[in-house]
Amino acid sequence: MSGRLILASRSPQRTAILTQLGIAHEVRPSGAPEVEEGDPERIALENARRKADSVEGDLVLGVDTVVALDGHIHGKPANRAEARGTLRALSGRTHRVISGVALRVGAGTREATCVTDVTFRPLSDGVLDWYIATDEWRERAGGYAIQGRGAALVSGISGDYLNVVGLPVTTLLDLDPGLLFRR
Repeated sequence: MSGRLILASRSPQRTAILTQLGIAHEVRPSGAPEVEEGDPERIALENARRKADSVEGDLVLGVDTVVALDGHIHGKPANRAEARGTLRALSGRTHRVISGVALRVGAGTREATCVTDVTFRPLSDGVLDWYIATDEWRERAGGYAIQGRGAALVSGISGDYLNVVGLPVTTLLDLDPGLLFRR
């Protein structure tokens, strides 16, 4: 199959990662409704599948990333108070960043999940005030961006860094190594 990859997402991070790898792609955001309750890995995979299935094309990538702590999903905070509550819950703890990846190739779909453990430093009120004021938490699962100022919140990770940014490259290429060679 020589078709161009279609990314069923409006995530600038996902598009930047694909561009960094030299993978030609077209962005067509999905309007698929997302599941928000249940097992975090199943939710991430189901939402990725829904995104891939909602966009037309022969080669469509759907990705969904969730942040989970103790089995509870911390989605995109709606406001500063929610962002503060999420970051306070993650403070000094290790949470899981889970991405579901669904690559529709013709009539079939290849699927996988990727899990990265992220440990936050204990966050003081001053650090929380500083980070909330950046507005970087907006539209971010878990209320932070590790590739930005959110790096100051993190003391360590175990797993795929790019998964935390928004697209687990190794997982994607395991589904289709030929993506690197398509034009």
